[in-house]
Amino acid sequence: MQISSITLCSLLVEKSPQALPLGAACIASYLKAHLKNDSVDGIGSTQAESKIDVALCDFNLEENPDSDSIAKELLARKSQVYLFSVFVWNRKVLTQVAYKIRESIPNAVIIAGGPEVTANPQSFFSADTSRDIKEKSLEATPFDFVVSGEGEVAITELVQNLIDDKILSDGSMSADATAPDTTITQRIFYGHRTPLEKLTSPYLDGTLNAKKYEGALWELARGCPFKCSYCYESKGEKTVEYFPQERIFKELDYFKKNGINQIWVLDPTYNANKKRAVEMLDYIAKKAREIFFHFECRAEFLDKELVRAFSKIDCCLQIGLQSADESVLKLVNRPFNRKNFVQKIALLNDAGLIFGFDLIYGLPGDTLHGFEQSINFALGLYPNHLELFRLSVLPGTDLFDRASELHLNFNPNPPYNVICTDKFSSSDLEKAERLSKACNLFYSQGRAVPWFNSLLHLLKIQAVPFFYKFADFLVGCGKTDILDSYCIKHKEIEQLQLQFVRSLLKEKQLEKYTDLVCDIILLNGAYSRLYSDGEKTTLKLHYHPDDLLSEYAQDIRYFFQNVKKSSFSFKVEKG
Repeated sequence: MQISSITLCSLLVEKSPQALPLGAACIASYLKAHLKNDSVDGIGSTQAESKIDVALCDFNLEENPDSDSIAKELLARKSQVYLFSVFVWNRKVLTQVAYKIRESIPNAVIIAGGPEVTANPQSFFSADTSRDIKEKSLEATPFDFVVSGEGEVAITELVQNLIDDKILSDGSMSADATAPDTTITQRIFYGHRTPLEKLTSPYLDGTLNAKKYEGALWELARGCPFKCSYCYESKGEKTVEYFPQERIFKELDYFKKNGINQIWVLDPTYNANKKRAVEMLDYIAKKAREIFFHFECRAEFLDKELVRAFSKIDCCLQIGLQSADESVLKLVNRPFNRKNFVQKIALLNDAGLIFGFDLIYGLPGDTLHGFEQSINFALGLYPNHLELFRLSVLPGTDLFDRASELHLNFNPNPPYNVICTDKFSSSDLEKAERLSKACNLFYSQGRAVPWFNSLLHLLKIQAVPFFYKFADFLVGCGKTDILDSYCIKHKEIEQLQLQFVRSLLKEKQLEKYTDLVCDIILLNGAYSRLYSDGEKTTLKLHYHPDDLLSEYAQDIRYFFQNVKKSSFSFKVEKG
């Protein structure tokens, strides 16, 4: 098969510094480095190798692209091979795009890979009821092949065999085909773990331009030593492989030279290997102090030495709590010791580190009350943000295999959200979703961590009823749509916070604290925008800003009784 052009397509969740097509870029990079496009003339001699154009096209759901607009851009390339990177959130749209390409270029080879394929490759060859093309001549699937597992080598071998005419009409490989790192069952290719030192870097070879995204995903390792039942790694090899240090250091140099100021580190448990984690943090502290890093960590592996190393750089730690109920976590193969967890998080707070927690609602054995208690527990530890998710029962996970045993009723189509369990009704899940959105808007997007628990103490209320009241407040204001927005500006959220807090203080007959509480919210909000966005603010305050930022402001009643009220005009700016 003559191939002059290959197009890889990714459809990302959003347009942001952490949403870039790294997986597809890794495939493109390896294809460019290893494909050979030799052609043989009629007498068996090899002609000059022709260069294959390998292009990466990425889109994002935030800009609301439909299948027609994506297909139009891909078809303009007139490629012989199209590769799709398929995830939970984009499967339906990309399948429709693949149908449109099949309709316009019948002879094109269309291949799907990514987590959705790895989870359930056979499903890509069954009838797709979501397609919007009705010609009876089309098959049940638009895909010629799918690649399950790691794709760099497997996809390259597949395309190479297409070039060498070693793929038979039924999708199987001829006897002289070669695929040393691939297992094939007709149209399904199974890629296996490739030694990471053999892979190419999409940053270093120019396949992926981090400047375009104003941030980077930095892959330091593959694999996870744990088997949490809800995760794709639950049935994996339970091993971790690390990219060569030489490549990692070169990529860090690339990020520095290109002015990248924030990096999300892709290592499911960064601190699983403490020695390596500390050494890398020390290197970053010496070479890249100007970059902000995001890490995923396990709380149980934190200690003073590691926390001290994190504190030398600008960073944020994301910690998977998932639930504060040990019995619930035991059902998903995730050990948890509440007392130990609290002690480890105290190390982060003592060091002044930024950190956040993940929580999942709808886990087997959990209830709405249990989820509410998990939120109260989490926020009592002063995280900078919470990430709250409804459980997805992902194909290819241990949880999927045990769904019936664990009484999980879930949507069989992406994103596979749990509908109800024996202990978590569908109506309770809707309440949990509403609670999660209110928490996200007020606390996480609202950057409320410096003053939130102090406010709760003043109001004598826990976090969960506070957020339920906030959700009701938004209904009363006709602003329920804002709960679904992830692009709202902080100043707009701040105005909602102020309105709601004023109303709550009035309801609790605590109006005398209104000026003080609003000053605290406004001053902390202004500083958060200064450091995150460089935004300057001039405030009219009722108390001196130094007092408002002191430890005394943590006890609002004490502060009110002991600090003199006056009028201050204050500029929040650097320098």
